[in-house]
Amino acid sequence: MKIHSTAVIAPDARLAEGVEVGPYAIIGADVQIGKNTIIGPHAVIDDYTQIGESCRIFQFASVGAPPQDLKYGGEKTRVVIGNFNTIREFTTIHRSTTADIGVTIMGDYNLIMAYCHVAHNCKLGSHIIMSNAATLAGHVHVEDYAIIGGMTGIHQFSRIGAHCIIGGASASNKDVPPYTKAAGNHARLFGLNSIGLQRRGFPEETIRALKQAYRIIFRSKLLLKDALSKVESEVADFPEVRHFVQFIKESERGVCR
Repeated sequence: MKIHSTAVIAPDARLAEGVEVGPYAIIGADVQIGKNTIIGPHAVIDDYTQIGESCRIFQFASVGAPPQDLKYGGEKTRVVIGNFNTIREFTTIHRSTTADIGVTIMGDYNLIMAYCHVAHNCKLGSHIIMSNAATLAGHVHVEDYAIIGGMTGIHQFSRIGAHCIIGGASASNKDVPPYTKAAGNHARLFGLNSIGLQRRGFPEETIRALKQAYRIIFRSKLLLKDALSKVESEVADFPEVRHFVQFIKESERGVCR
């Protein structure tokens, strides 16, 4: 381990082999940091935080601070971050309240750019990109490979679907279905994220089926429940199509249209 002499580390913090901690960084109580993770200068890893292997936490980031929720009463809650994540300067990731999932959690290989905010009880998958100053309110769930543009705000309790892309300076107060493009204030849909799907190697037949499902659900004059039934009966049965339909069926806030 390479620990700078000015770093402040709680006695019960557990740092694995190869961890680096920069000048004036603070590591709180009951913190676990996996091997080869780098904590930059002046970064704060607050109490009860778990960070996986080979992550990079840049200078002045704050991970694990108490939530900005008036209902929080000091309970011992956690932030759990997976492996190979990059968290850039001035990002804030807050630990959870005791509500619903009871943890703020992030998967692997995510890029969280400078000045982003991940609030309490958020659940992030893997391979997500949050561009500069994108913000997630509490209880937001983001699925794998989603891209959230810079200066975009996501309303609490919203869900962001897999492989979708949300344009910069947007504000989303509803669920964004997987595989789609969304933008605006308030965000609305602009079709399927076809280029993103092609770049990630989705077969053409899968993309065609998703396009057909999108047209039926969002561009026909059918009631939503009838459109979903039509997709299930008429569109080729790919896992992505099933996920697309199920995501919309399970929406509690409603989806962008």
